[in-house]
Amino acid sequence: MAQKKHGSAIVVGAGIVGVSTAYALQKAGVQVTLVDRVGPCAGTSYGNAGAVVDGSAPNALPGFWKSIPSMLLDPTGPLTIRWSYLHKIMPWMIRFLQESRAERVEHNAKALKGLSKSAVRDWSKLMKDTRLEHMMQDVGWLKVYETEEAFRATENLRDIMTRHDSKFEVLSAAEIRDLEPNLNPIFKHGIFQNKSRFLVNPEKVVHGIADAFKQLGGEVVIADITSIKSESGGIIATGTSHTITADKLVLCTGAWSKNLAGQFGANVPLDTERGYHLMLPIIPEKGISRPVMYGEKSFVLAPMERGIRLTSQVEFAGLELGPDFRRVRKMVPFAKKMLPALETEEQDVWLGYRPSLPDSIPVIGPSPNNPNVIFAFGHQHYGMTLGPTTGRLVRDMVLGKKPSIPLWPYRADRFG
Repeated sequence: MAQKKHGSAIVVGAGIVGVSTAYALQKAGVQVTLVDRVGPCAGTSYGNAGAVVDGSAPNALPGFWKSIPSMLLDPTGPLTIRWSYLHKIMPWMIRFLQESRAERVEHNAKALKGLSKSAVRDWSKLMKDTRLEHMMQDVGWLKVYETEEAFRATENLRDIMTRHDSKFEVLSAAEIRDLEPNLNPIFKHGIFQNKSRFLVNPEKVVHGIADAFKQLGGEVVIADITSIKSESGGIIATGTSHTITADKLVLCTGAWSKNLAGQFGANVPLDTERGYHLMLPIIPEKGISRPVMYGEKSFVLAPMERGIRLTSQVEFAGLELGPDFRRVRKMVPFAKKMLPALETEEQDVWLGYRPSLPDSIPVIGPSPNNPNVIFAFGHQHYGMTLGPTTGRLVRDMVLGKKPSIPLWPYRADRFG
């Protein structure tokens, strides 16, 4: 293969962030090897709700700590901590609660908005370039609330979104029914982000981008990278069955990034917010037209190409403990209450791992001790939304171009 004009790069991790990055680099003239231990979209990108959200807010909001006990005590609540993992997650939780201070919330919200403000535009361009436009729908992102108490609890969120110019509408019960007539008419309030988009089959989209990457001459290698080293000849990535050398390396391994990032000077407090989903049968003509979140229980129903996906809440249990599907199955009666026509026969069930940092901001930028190793991980709930934007920013770093936004808030060494 002819030498590419901008050298070579290894992209480790083939979720939406890695695949978007590999495609952007290959298209720009970098010869890219995309490495994953299983293959494109085998991890967290497979099982999400498909939302590309125009406007984001950090998870740690003022006063959040007050709601933690009630969430943990509620057997159908939005938060679970495996008690055997409590001692491991506690330092992360303390830092997370520190991020709920007003000044930190403003900083984190501004940093997230810096990324998400171009997410829809970046997605639209990528889908057009890869001829996948038919897989993205312009239907928005809807949250509905049954009780006045639950809606009032969103006041901080709405204030932050307003201050940071994240567009949304507050809907009445009648407006919710106009938008989604098949929902149970119990919901009194809604928050509608009408500029957001919806991917009807995230797995197919990621595979489509990976195919477009290969058509441009990129290579996909199946290997579990365990070591990254810098030598005079470049960056050497060593895995279970391959040793690969390139000029640059981009680390996009999501929740598995901590150890590899540590090999290049980044001590990041990365953990995983585990999330589950259930697939339920398609509902012809009696379903919903967009992802809808049940505010009281923090789960989403998303009308995917192959059925209704119920995506559940947050579980802290690390990467090693096995799945516990009981919690997500407890959501099925609430989903039936939300959408009365829903058929509840389980098609399949799945567990994924959201790579999360206490400030809700991903790490995007060079490693602290080698500019040829670039980090792009930690996107927590916004990985699907921010994949193409992250790929564009990494491409510009590799090419030596000035990034479109300052990358200081996303640096790897911000945690000290």
